[in-house]
Amino acid sequence: MNIEEFREYCISKKGITEEFPFDAETLVFKVMGKMFALVPLERLPSQVNLKCDPERAIALREEYEGRILPGYHMSKVHWNTLFIENLPHPLMKDLIDHSYDLVVSKFTKKLKAEFDALE
Repeated sequence: MNIEEFREYCISKKGITEEFPFDAETLVFKVMGKMFALVPLERLPSQVNLKCDPERAIALREEYEGRILPGYHMSKVHWNTLFIENLPHPLMKDLIDHSYDLVVSKFTKKLKAEFDALE
């Protein structure tokens, strides 16, 4: 998966916005205003930060050593940095979905109702 494929998959999800809240090189994807993916566009090789269940994060880092690392400039418990061009396409989609679903699962009742009302 390349950065453009990553972006297309992210923006296809419900309730998504993309913005540059930190600087002009760091693209952030949010669901209902909550960050679930961060992409440093100037970093090579291409990489992204995705939220992850802590136990799964450890298992992924062990299984994909050198390709999935603790989140760069993020909570090392809840975020992973992934070198996306070195990982299987289905795994990348699964991890994007996982990050998105983790964030959605933590919505307040009010935010969940707004999210559910979206087409």
